[in-house]
Amino acid sequence: MMLPTYDQHPLWRRYQPYFPVGMQCTPDTTPREEYWRWRDLDVHLDRSVPTRGGSDIKVVVLHGAGAYGRVMAPAAVLAQRYGYETVTPDLPGYGLTKVPWKRMTYPLWIDCVCDLIDAEIARDGKPIVLFGVSLGGLLAYQAAARSRHVIGLVATTLADPRETAVRKGFAKHALLGTAGLWLLDKLAAITDGLPLPMSYMSKMDRISNRPELSALVRSDRLGGGSWVPARFLRTLMTTPPAVEPEDFDRCPVLLAHPGVDRMTDIALSRRFFERLAAPKRMVVLDGASHMPTEHPGVDQLEAAVLQFMRGLDGRTAQVLS
Repeated sequence: MMLPTYDQHPLWRRYQPYFPVGMQCTPDTTPREEYWRWRDLDVHLDRSVPTRGGSDIKVVVLHGAGAYGRVMAPAAVLAQRYGYETVTPDLPGYGLTKVPWKRMTYPLWIDCVCDLIDAEIARDGKPIVLFGVSLGGLLAYQAAARSRHVIGLVATTLADPRETAVRKGFAKHALLGTAGLWLLDKLAAITDGLPLPMSYMSKMDRISNRPELSALVRSDRLGGGSWVPARFLRTLMTTPPAVEPEDFDRCPVLLAHPGVDRMTDIALSRRFFERLAAPKRMVVLDGASHMPTEHPGVDQLEAAVLQFMRGLDGRTAQVLS
């Protein structure tokens, strides 16, 4: 059976004009597609490798509930330019990674990322940095809390969905974020299989401050326009991390939160950030929305991540020498 490719699903190309020119895919920078067989699922991966030289560090890029791996290509384009290999999965149920309806849960995403890290370490031994955008930031933290192979964590948002304020902030309507999610939890045996549209459950209309880009995300059935089982939202809101932030000291953390984020209040990320025991830095991206594509915020993101990565490069060189 031939597995699908993004040549057959070209909607991702419509995102390109919204990204800064230096972050757009060209024939030379478009990631290479492959599939990873995992727990009888075919997980789609985008892989970008520097053409020459490069760092000993590999970056695993994680999308959130409004995107999929190929939409994260700008991060891969930049990483490749600076000599870093990237691997970007389509998490189960998103992009080109199909999963049986009954198996789609948020813990499955965490398991997928942790096992992908192990698979990449077995492949070439390169230390792993996780870079999570939107909900991918929390996912990166959840994976780093379990994996011993992560040497750095970068996130654009970090918030604890077990908190009422975070649930209200996530949901499109405040009542949905409180009573609605409470009902999903208490009536799980009845509601878990219900199909829910992400664009109506969350503030997907605020993922960008560019209305046309938000509309594109909401219409994309591979990402922000997808339907998920209620089980996925329930487990997203209730799954605790393996290590609470107050005890997390496994790797340095860079939080680069958009300064004009209308989807996730910066105060929610700041609260999580302040709880972290790890070495940490927080940067506010001026003028950037939840899906950061605007200047100067996107330039500040590039500079902050590059500084963070070069610091890890130095530490890795010392360990290897």
